[in-house]
Amino acid sequence: MYNKSFGKKAVAAALSMIMILSVAACGASEDASGQEDNSSIFETIPDNSSADQAAAGEPAAEEPASNEPYVLPEGMYFSELTGEPISEEIKNQRPIAAMVDNEIKALPHYGTSEADVVYEMMNSTANDRITRLMCVVKDWGKIEQLGSIRSTRPTNILLAAEWNAVLCHDGGPYYNDQYFARDWSAHFSGTFSRINNGKDREFTEYIVSGDLDSNFSNYASKAGYETTYNQFANEGSHFRFVEYGTEFKLSDKYPNTYSASIVSLPFSHNKSQLVYNSETNEYEYYEYGDRHEDAEDGAPLSFKNVLLQKCSFTQLDDNGYLIYNCIDGGNNGWYLTNGEAKAIAWNKLTETGKTQYFDDKGEELEINTGKTYISLIPDDTWEQVTFQ
Repeated sequence: MYNKSFGKKAVAAALSMIMILSVAACGASEDASGQEDNSSIFETIPDNSSADQAAAGEPAAEEPASNEPYVLPEGMYFSELTGEPISEEIKNQRPIAAMVDNEIKALPHYGTSEADVVYEMMNSTANDRITRLMCVVKDWGKIEQLGSIRSTRPTNILLAAEWNAVLCHDGGPYYNDQYFARDWSAHFSGTFSRINNGKDREFTEYIVSGDLDSNFSNYASKAGYETTYNQFANEGSHFRFVEYGTEFKLSDKYPNTYSASIVSLPFSHNKSQLVYNSETNEYEYYEYGDRHEDAEDGAPLSFKNVLLQKCSFTQLDDNGYLIYNCIDGGNNGWYLTNGEAKAIAWNKLTETGKTQYFDDKGEELEINTGKTYISLIPDDTWEQVTFQ
């Protein structure tokens, strides 16, 4: 049983680390074009609060005129995954969480740009710590092609559970079995379509239109779970979203925010980066030196929100299989939106409990509405996360 008092103490410790976070330069890094950058990894954004302006003898900026509140159209509700309006017809439909191969041979991906939330994390300590994606999709009935689909790891089972999502994958190590045996677990494995794309068999499985309906009809009832949320679902929105139709810059709300136009992650295999597009006000995902573009429509994989979590892990054997210690009382992290970054803390208290994020006041973090990228960064490479 997880000790909640320990969780509170650990969050407090993580918050204190936020307050004293060092922002010293950590050496050279490469940007999305492959050019070396020798600047400091963090550039502090000046505090723009009215109080500071008044102290400096400057007039405080006038508050902008308030807009009329957004009125939801009939038949819509605010998605618990993105905070954006979607059809009320699928309000009680549980999402899927699809494991997508991130090896260069698996590219291009199909359908990933339509996911509501995308996780990226180390899949193995072998092969330069290769990463895998997990795409959480609420409106899975619209999927035409998603993948390619690959095996899962115990961490993904735990993270899918906090969304009450059905995990879609193709096999995995026996370490998964104890988690699949839990009453909160739901998954489909190796029950999707094979597409002849000229690649080796492990790169040919995709979720295509009709696959999920077939899976739920043929397998879910036998396994004892349905398409709708059950007793293990968390109520309400997964994140604390701002009011739809509004958004914020971190520097307008917090001191100690940092410029973050390019975020380089410490994944040596694919060299993941998130590059801020000032025209769309979203972060676009890059790997293997190129912008990720969906094979279906050429759309970039882009996000309004980026959440990075420092997380320890346990290696399970000499093959590189591992589990992240994602049920923890508090660790450091970063929240990025609109080209800026803010140090945060996070915790996840139970197997099915949702991961929560906290600002340096100890309050649950507000985030902008839209799609979110989440990465669990190994604690032994956390200091290699760089911003430009």
